[in-house]
Amino acid sequence: MSMQKRFSRWNEWLARRMFLLVLLALGLGFSVKLPAGPAVKGTVIVLFAYMTFVTSIGVSFRQFFRVLSRPWVPLWVLVLVHVVTPLVAWGAGQLFYPDDAQLRLGYLIGASIPIGVTSIIWTSLTKGNLAVSLVAVTLDTLAAPVLYPLFFKVVAGQALAFDFAGMVLELLGMITIPSLAGMALHDAGGGRFARFAKTAGGCSAKVAFFLVVFINASLVAPAMEWSLTLLKMLLVSLLMVTAAYAVGFLGSFFLRVRSRDIVMAMIYNVGLRNIAFGLVVALTYFPPVVAVPVTLFMLYQQPLATIIPYLFARFDRLCRSE
Repeated sequence: MSMQKRFSRWNEWLARRMFLLVLLALGLGFSVKLPAGPAVKGTVIVLFAYMTFVTSIGVSFRQFFRVLSRPWVPLWVLVLVHVVTPLVAWGAGQLFYPDDAQLRLGYLIGASIPIGVTSIIWTSLTKGNLAVSLVAVTLDTLAAPVLYPLFFKVVAGQALAFDFAGMVLELLGMITIPSLAGMALHDAGGGRFARFAKTAGGCSAKVAFFLVVFINASLVAPAMEWSLTLLKMLLVSLLMVTAAYAVGFLGSFFLRVRSRDIVMAMIYNVGLRNIAFGLVVALTYFPPVVAVPVTLFMLYQQPLATIIPYLFARFDRLCRSE
């Protein structure tokens, strides 16, 4: 058997066991304490960039610009991310924490932060519309400098002196530049390099994904102190993360053309958020308690992402049987 076929089989094997991979990464991350510093942050950025590059090799510029020329689905995704899910978080905050403004703000931050880079990875793994996902993430990155000062001025009553230019440059380095490089390689090779994303590239990208989850879990572990209050927050956070995925799914019913690949892209782009960005904002501008709900979101985002395809398949079979 050739090495290419071996890598292809390993890639498929890992893809079928992403749930276990994520759980293992979380378990190790909570057990091993890593020092928070520039080196760790730089490692995460490089790993994200590599994952995005490998994923983008399977997409051509023609596919990307076809979506960009009719950006209604990505724009609808941004409406769900920055309008609908924050409204859901506001309602949950009023219901569960009517007397705690700081926790309500924490859930609002968690519900309004940018689309996570891993949405691209999961869209690819589940055979979703990768072009829609790439355009949505890119548009969200470019819109961040305008959206977030306005958002925090409204919900927190203050304008933030946040280095949004630096944040955008960082996200461009993790998303846009690797995406353009991957699509350029795809077109330069006439699609031949797309095989790399399904063999050695796919395997190495999944290893990079494992390391990203492990590092982030290690960094948030110190914030976890068990108590009844934390148990309630864990349950509310589970509800909020589940609601974000549900908003993406339900939002797809408003589309004129509702194909499976677009639905999967919407589910992951609305459900998966850039938790690292939310933690930076929460810890920089507000008391530490505001960051706790944002931290807890990370416990659920990836494990729930692994079971979405199974739930979607069961729902689809149920609808067909009726």
